[in-house]
Amino acid sequence: MSDFRLKVFYSVAKNLSFTKASQELFVSQPAITKHIRELESLYQTRLFNRLGNKITLTESGHVLLEHCERILADYQKLEYDMHLLHNEYNGQLRLGASTTIAQYVLPPVLARFTEKYPKITVSLIDTNSRNIERALQEHDIDLGMVEGVFRLPNLKYEPFLCDELVPIVAADSPIGRSGEITLEEFKHIPLVLRERGSGTLDAIEMVLAERGLKLSSLNVRMYLGSTESIKLFLRYSQGMGIVSIAALGRELKEGSFRIVDIEGLQFRRHFCFVSAQGQEVQTAIHFMQFLKKHLESSHEYPSHL
Repeated sequence: MSDFRLKVFYSVAKNLSFTKASQELFVSQPAITKHIRELESLYQTRLFNRLGNKITLTESGHVLLEHCERILADYQKLEYDMHLLHNEYNGQLRLGASTTIAQYVLPPVLARFTEKYPKITVSLIDTNSRNIERALQEHDIDLGMVEGVFRLPNLKYEPFLCDELVPIVAADSPIGRSGEITLEEFKHIPLVLRERGSGTLDAIEMVLAERGLKLSSLNVRMYLGSTESIKLFLRYSQGMGIVSIAALGRELKEGSFRIVDIEGLQFRRHFCFVSAQGQEVQTAIHFMQFLKKHLESSHEYPSHL
């Protein structure tokens, strides 16, 4: 129902590319150009500066983008509310989740959600917590789920699941044969940890800081971009990793890894919904309620809130 020209402008403005907008909207590039020219003619102003193969928004373009975001959000809410009158859930849901949540918490939830609400189009980006927060600020997603411990003041956070990070070693590793090591021993063990910007590393650093420790005082051998990479690395290494307990179900049952307690250290955190202040999307609210109910009835996550 919404003016397709606004969708075209929004896509070009967000991607700063006519080609990417064409691919995103499944229309030809000449058609994209035509819609932009119609808007420029309608408002008698240029919306983009064209510098060779690059484009940037003009001042007029920035004004239109600001209004366009509100108008398209209102159209989305209108579509959702009108379909809801007939008990139909319809619309778009753009999710972003930090890696641990996307890989180990969301798959069964998304499977059930899309099966129950097939008319809601769901997309998911999987990256670290900092990137999820950035995507929210740039209006690229409607709802984020992060594992970080730091909070940005212009975003709204709501915890939905408690998580524990546990130190692990390969089953045949000589480290921590008794099941526990001292803090002094921990300082010298080769560690492989998640990358900068990940919620996992943020949580580890916060716990260490409470004991007066910094990463620089530990024997960190490598930073890797995913929990799966850490687990694969540890299968061939005599080192230690610190990962979410949610990521270890299969490995602990198989006995390929052991959890080693560190005297005086316990790594806990919350998984949180994160959204833009005052910009609630109805499909996102519906998904949040669905996920909470799923956790309440599920035995997979005993530490749910």
